Amino acid sequence: MILYLDTSSLVKLYVDEDGSDTVRGEVAEAAVVTTSQIAYVEVRAALARRRRERALRPRAFLAAKHAFEADWAHLVAIDATADLCQEAGVLAERHALRGFDALHLAAFAEALRGLEGRADVRFSSFDDRLNRAAAKLARSIR
Repeated sequence: MILYLDTSSLVKLYVDEDGSDTVRGEVAEAAVVTTSQIAYVEVRAALARRRRERALRPRAFLAAKHAFEADWAHLVAIDATADLCQEAGVLAERHALRGFDALHLAAFAEALRGLEGRADVRFSSFDDRLNRAAAKLARSIR
């Protein structure tokens, strides 16, 4: 199985919160984990925000950041190309999504098209609207 993680799922690998065990289980089952290049900055920003808000102590922040950096090299990160950004614009409008959520959806579509008929590709997010859009998109591509 190929697993696409948006940032809301990806960050749960590094911060214990509701859903972290679910995401860790999905990752353990996956042959490949993929995301968008934008997830890098989003995760780093999310960890930094938690540090500023004191939800992560300095040592926990550094551990989470180092773990993320080590894992990033093993993720398949889909480039946010000009074409992908344009597709994201269409998807944002069609599904009433925020900008980076639409980029994640467009990157998921790219993964689906590249693997059509060859693998089980799943989408993981903790945003209901984005999950509904991903399910609809997956049905239209498969």
